[in-house]
Amino acid sequence: MSDLPHLVDAHHHVWDLDLRPQPWLDEPGHEPIRRSFSSHALRSAATRPIAGRRLTSTVVVQCVTSVPETRELLALANEDPLIGAVVGWADLTSPAIGDVLDALRSGPGGRYLRSLRHLVQGESDPYWLQRPDVERGLRAVGERGLAYDVLVRSHQLPQAIRLADRFPELPLVLDHAGKPPVAEGDLDGWEREVRRLAAREQVRCKVSGLVTEADHEKWTVDDIRPVWDVLLDAFGPDRLMFGSDWPVCVLAGGWNRWAATVDELLTDCAEGDVQAVLADTATAFYQLTEAPCS
Repeated sequence: MSDLPHLVDAHHHVWDLDLRPQPWLDEPGHEPIRRSFSSHALRSAATRPIAGRRLTSTVVVQCVTSVPETRELLALANEDPLIGAVVGWADLTSPAIGDVLDALRSGPGGRYLRSLRHLVQGESDPYWLQRPDVERGLRAVGERGLAYDVLVRSHQLPQAIRLADRFPELPLVLDHAGKPPVAEGDLDGWEREVRRLAAREQVRCKVSGLVTEADHEKWTVDDIRPVWDVLLDAFGPDRLMFGSDWPVCVLAGGWNRWAATVDELLTDCAEGDVQAVLADTATAFYQLTEAPCS
């Protein structure tokens, strides 16, 4: 095992458009990433160190509501030592959710399934996470020792808070910090709700996806810093984890520019805090091995 410090990217995606369509890429503005992206392409893109650390492990996250995609991600994790965990998708509303999860876990790479995610940001029901069928599915997730990635927009944070209250034993992580409205500059509502969520001790938060909520062309570190300051104060470094949201971050500068931004944000942090944000929080939450990739 190498003694080099670890850097975990706790949130990235891969997709092969020849294998599986990604309909969301047809939306205007996604032209720069309307092509296939592999884990090998991530290796080529992620060349900048953060606090002297180079990428050693990642968590790959589902893109579409597809069990076959989750199977493909698990098989990829089984083959690629860079990927230490998979956040997959299964229909939480299905009465067969337990059987589906068991089948995923017993299939190729099933041991890498560590969390589930649903695209709640696209649901119009402000109580979607409180639906009885969804809660039944979430219980099945927790019973299997899995976690849940919460993908909501800032105005949906109240249902994430209710989720945390109703499932205090279910490990939760807030993806992309709840998508604060960085471009608009009015963070008051987001800050109020994210601080309420942070008061629930089982919740972690990903420092990811922030640049795509900013002005893609004009954002600077100063636009991101107010969000970072809130997150650091509300969650503390031991409950924050770095994520790139690659290749979506390509829309607003790419992996290396985001890495440089995080490097600057961490400048005044103690080494233990840097270690937590860049490795320890994600390693514990996703049960990653500590050996860096080859």
